[in-house]
This record gives sequence, C-alpha cells and structure tokens, in this order.
Amino acid sequence: MCDRRREESAKTVSGWAGNQRGARYSMSKANIEAAFKLACERYAELGVDVDAALKKLLKIPVSLHCWQGDDVRGFENPEGDLTGGIQATGNYPGRARNPQELRGDIEFVLSLVGGSHRVNVHACYAEFEKGKKVDRDELQPEHMKNWIAWAKKNRLGMDFNPTLFSHPMFNGFSLSSRDKKIRNFWIRHTAATRRVAAAIGKALGSPCVNNVWIPDSYKDIPADRETPRKILNDALDACFAEKLNPKHMLDAVESKLFGIGGESYTVGSHEFYMGYAVKNQKLLTLDSGHFHPTETISDKLSSCLLFVPEILLHVSRGVRWDSDHVVIVNDDLVAIAQELVRIDQFKRVHIGLDYFDASINRIAAWVLGVRAMQKALLYALLEPLKLMQGAEAAGDLTSRLVWTETAKTMPFGAVWDKFCADEDVPLDTKWLGEVKAYEANVLAKR
Repeated sequence: MCDRRREESAKTVSGWAGNQRGARYSMSKANIEAAFKLACERYAELGVDVDAALKKLLKIPVSLHCWQGDDVRGFENPEGDLTGGIQATGNYPGRARNPQELRGDIEFVLSLVGGSHRVNVHACYAEFEKGKKVDRDELQPEHMKNWIAWAKKNRLGMDFNPTLFSHPMFNGFSLSSRDKKIRNFWIRHTAATRRVAAAIGKALGSPCVNNVWIPDSYKDIPADRETPRKILNDALDACFAEKLNPKHMLDAVESKLFGIGGESYTVGSHEFYMGYAVKNQKLLTLDSGHFHPTETISDKLSSCLLFVPEILLHVSRGVRWDSDHVVIVNDDLVAIAQELVRIDQFKRVHIGLDYFDASINRIAAWVLGVRAMQKALLYALLEPLKLMQGAEAAGDLTSRLVWTETAKTMPFGAVWDKFCADEDVPLDTKWLGEVKAYEANVLAKR
C-alpha cells in the first residue's frame, strides 16, 4: 500500500477507535526479523530469493469487489430483491446502506491488507443527484464520479461491470432475450458501461476491465439450445461495436455452469465464451466457482492464454455449487496461484475477488479473502521452481516430486509475518481485534 493511502486509512481507523496501530503484532518486530532471517536461510538452500518474492507480491494487485459490503444490493433500490440467480445468504448486522458507508468500509479493509489493490464496482452502484436518476441504459461517466474521485484519492485502480440482473427489464433473459425490446435495452446498457469504464480508466491512468456476465438460463431442459446462443453472439457484437481505447478499457466475457433457477442450461457457457473471446480477442473471465465441482481453473490458464489476449480471474470458493463462499487458503486457491507464478503472465492476468457472504462479518470476509489470495501467491512465489522445473526438463520426475513436497513444510509463515510488518498491517493473530472494534463502534450503529 502506498504511504498516502496508508495515511488516509490510518485517519479512518483513528477516527472511530483511537490509534491501535502499535498493537498490531503479537510478537516484537525483533522476533519477526529473527524468524524471517532463519526462513531466508532455509529458502536460500533451495535457491529461492525471498526478497525478490516479496517485491513481486507487492506489485500484484487484487481487485476488491464492492458488493461484499452490501450483499449486491447497489444504490438504485437498496431494499429491492435480487433476481437472476443472485443470492446473498445471511443477515449479519452492519450492512453498508449508502455509498459513504460502503467506501468507508473498503477504506478500513485496505488498512488491514498490504500490497497494491483495485476496486471492482457494478453498474448498479452508480450515484445520482436528487431528481436526476436515469435507467441503466442511460448510464453516464458522471454517475460514477464519486467512485472515481475516491479511487484517485486512495490511489486505487478500478474495474467495472454491467449489471444485467435485478431489474424490471430482466425476464429470465437479457442479452439473449427473444424479445427485441428487452434485448436492445441490455445492449444499450452494456454499451453504456463500456463508455463509463473507459472514462474510469482514463481518469485513473490504468485500464478498467469491464466484465460482461449474464444470468440467462433455463431451470429445466430446453428444446432449443442453439437459438439463444445465436442471439447472444449477435447482441455481444452490437455491445462491442464502438471502438474504445484499450489503454483505458478492456472487454471481458464471463461464463457460468449454472445458476439458481437455471440449473439445466445457461446461454453463456464456457464453450460459448471461450469461442467468442478467441474469435474476437476479448478477455476471458474464469470464475473459480463457475465450473463443475470437480473442475478447477488452474489447468485452464496456460491453455487459454495461448488463444486470448488476457484473462480476468474471479476468485471465489464454491462448496458443492457456485455458492460464493469466502476465499480461504485451500488446495484450489494454491493451485491457481502456483499456475500464475509458473507461467509468469501477471501482465496478462487480472486477479479479482468475487463472493458475497452475509452470514459473517462482511469486513472480516473481505480481509480474509484478500489475505488468502496474497498468501497463496506468496507461497507460490517461494516454491523452489528452478529445482522443480529443472528436474522435470531433465526427466528426473523423482526429484520434481521431492522438491514439490519439500516446499510444503518450509517456513512460509515467517515470510508472511515479515510482509505484514513491512506493510504495517496486523499479523493474522491481530487483525480480527481491529475488525471487532470497528464492528462495535461503526457497524453496530447502522
């Protein structure tokens, strides 16, 4: 995190609970340094440069999803029902009720996580002056000006998404609707969000990824799978017709296996979007919860990058289905991080989080997910990759397996603690206390 953003976050923290920053470590910095020195010596035996790994981690941004803070409600109709296969479970107290509360919560989260970050915002989080609300197909950059100003102040990049659900014009279908009036509404909306994303990217000096996901689907077995996909193909062409500067905005398309109420057929399948992205050279979005429970996306990265220019990752955790559980350090997450490090294509892969859990403290859910993603990346960066790949290239598969197993018991935790200390964020044993204080002093009063 840059010094200016850390200072702003510190003001936020001190404003509600006093200065707790001196109590962010469960052991002295001298002990952290001592443990880190020993860890560096151990990793050096395997040819791993720990300092280089930490420097690389600092440069890998994770895009925080704004919808974790308010259960995907947005600001058009905050009390409205979610539709289109979207469901946030739980009613933990403290949900952000307005833009100021949501951005304040995100600022607090940023004070608890190191590194560089972005924020991902849905179109339904647009803000309107009193009496000047417009429908989604008339969205303009001015409706995101507060988000842009806030992101610039905090030196954050931003990503964006058209919101093709939870709206009267969604009748189970959007861009693939057979109803031309409905379909054209969503084409106009998606085209508008591309212009908004371009304005965001230009203002912040960093390309804004605009990700298109639609919930169009059937609950039961369809008689015609082909027609909706033909309609979607043509609709996407219309959405992307306007040429916009890739230095400001990047188009991404996202598939899904199924959704609530759409268990038998989704128009935007992986095969459909893979083909569309390859043909039209768009970014392909891979969501770790959008595939069969036994299918992982780590193996897809090296294949997809041979044919599409870039990839957007939506990191989630599905439990038996696409249930958007909070991301934790599990085998699937580590495998994704390992593949990212091994192919070393961070300039072509955008990492974002995508889950919404209202059954636990929403701030804690954010912090857990960001830190889990960073831990997995650091673990992967600390692998003895030269030994592993060298053995593999030489056909010595025995040594490859030995080095892979050796990495699992290396003193990774000491390096993670050093990362937190250097970034002046709490150790794992300490950040929950700050979240609990924020809950008592801020969330409980909502």
